[in-house]
Amino acid sequence: MKKYCLLLGLTIIFSCNSKMEKATDTQIGFEISNKGEKLILNAGEMASVAIWEKYIDAHNNRDIAAIKSMNAKNIKVYGPRGEFIEGLEAHEEFLKVWFSTNKPKWSPKYYIANNVVNANGDIEQWVTSSLNLSLVDGDKVLKVVQVHDALIKDGKVQKFYVYERIKQDNEE
Repeated sequence: MKKYCLLLGLTIIFSCNSKMEKATDTQIGFEISNKGEKLILNAGEMASVAIWEKYIDAHNNRDIAAIKSMNAKNIKVYGPRGEFIEGLEAHEEFLKVWFSTNKPKWSPKYYIANNVVNANGDIEQWVTSSLNLSLVDGDKVLKVVQVHDALIKDGKVQKFYVYERIKQDNEE
């Protein structure tokens, strides 16, 4: 009986003192740096996806105050035709005109969370998303497919890139 108590006591002591190993990251691909280096992309945090999804919803609701509250102060937006918007006020002005002129409406297709370690050794949380977009152009509705890459840090949208193409009539 003494042996069993000693064995149980040792098991408890060693169990309490053993270090928990961190789960390994799930590699989902790689990014090529400006220097041509392959940087590992891992599955990212779903909290970043939730922020980006809320951001898209705020755009659909034309809620500029909500969009501004989710933007970093130095927000950077890289548009599909070479547009570059920097700062809260510039983004707000762009959205006011765009919302009233084109009445954009997004319909999400997918959101993917990923992270990469940057050159400084910091982990960057990115969300890649694909959305169908409808734009009003006079009396016509233009249908576009967009892909976004958004950097989320400290719960704020730091910057994002927009890529798009015209949606074909035979696409679902």
